[in-house]
Amino acid sequence: MKDLEKDVYQHLKDRRWDTLRPVDIAKSIMIEGAELLELFQWENLSLEDVRKNPEKVQQIKKELADVLIYALEMSVLLNLDTEQIVREKLAHVAKKYPAELMRNRTEEPGTESMYWQIKKEYREKGLS
Repeated sequence: MKDLEKDVYQHLKDRRWDTLRPVDIAKSIMIEGAELLELFQWENLSLEDVRKNPEKVQQIKKELADVLIYALEMSVLLNLDTEQIVREKLAHVAKKYPAELMRNRTEEPGTESMYWQIKKEYREKGLS
């Protein structure tokens, strides 16, 4: 991850983009995220359907790369340890949504999912 962070920083520095404002990078992340989402507009493809569609996968790769690059730019310019923040978030999510609980849940159609119940409880407590 450190090598990738160094490459991203060099990419920014070479273009004199290493002073970008975080708000501008955040906007770019969301814009590129919307472009990724647009690839699925009016469709409800399964994972298997997407994997079987090489053209769709190529489009996804391009848009996903844009999102990831901007996210890495934000991390690098704020001097964050990308690997560390991802691992910390994964640990938090593992605690918040235990795998055993999520894997074995049974939900009635039309009822609030356990995921949303947990999320709602955390929000009410002022947690994320």
